[in-house]
Amino acid sequence: MVDITHKITTLREATAIATLRTSSEETIKAIRENKVPKGNVFEMAKAAGLLGVKKTPELLPDCHPLPIEYTGIEYEIDGLEIHISVKVKTVYKTGVEVEAMHGASIVALTMYDMLKPIDKNVEIGTIRLQQKKGGKSSFKVNSEGLTAQVIVCSDTISKGEGEDKAGEAIISKLMDFGINSEKWIIPDEAEKIRNSISEATSDILIFTGGTGVGPRDVTPETIEPLLDLRLKGVEEQMRDYGQQRMPYAMLSRSIAGMKNGKLILALPGSTKGAAECMEAVFPHVLHVFKVIEGKRHD
Repeated sequence: MVDITHKITTLREATAIATLRTSSEETIKAIRENKVPKGNVFEMAKAAGLLGVKKTPELLPDCHPLPIEYTGIEYEIDGLEIHISVKVKTVYKTGVEVEAMHGASIVALTMYDMLKPIDKNVEIGTIRLQQKKGGKSSFKVNSEGLTAQVIVCSDTISKGEGEDKAGEAIISKLMDFGINSEKWIIPDEAEKIRNSISEATSDILIFTGGTGVGPRDVTPETIEPLLDLRLKGVEEQMRDYGQQRMPYAMLSRSIAGMKNGKLILALPGSTKGAAECMEAVFPHVLHVFKVIEGKRHD
């Protein structure tokens, strides 16, 4: 199974459709009048479809078990055809399009099984995904033209006594979104941090290090007074994401905000902590540049 532990949770929706073709008006009439010998076709097929959606990961090996929080099954009779629509919703890390398509196929198969004693020519037509939303394609962010500066705050690394890995992890993540960046290394000193902000020319400034509770951890209290505004939701998302993965994340004092139209983030100095913060808020945090230009939300 694909590793989805790094993904964030969003509302996911998918609708799948299927078509069942009968061969006579008598079959359609029997369905409408609830005179099919095996029982109420629509209700039985709906019940089977609900089970089909829930049991998808039991039958398809690569599908992740996930909480199904809504399933809606609708029918429309069009001549000799019955159009089936199955909508599925969840709040989770991965989509539900396979669950919706599996549900639609089970609905169609159940109807086929119930109708074949009275219609030997009944057949199942196309089963396909009609629409899905809630994943990456629903939250596209344009990072074109953006530049970044990654500022490593570390007494040890600035003295050449340690190797920077957190900064490199951040730069790698930025590259995934086509954002060019350069790296500065400074000691854990308030004046150096303030100078970095005043001297930086990039759209995004990402500090890593100095967000803990040690005596030399001064990054948050140095940056906070300089911000024009705090992005507290971004801070909450980073901590929540980290806390779901390891308990020490609650000690992080990560900061997010804006200064003269620049996005400023202060992330942990640990490689894992910095990488998780990037996973938590990128690329969606880049939507801030669209908002400050006065453009409407999608």
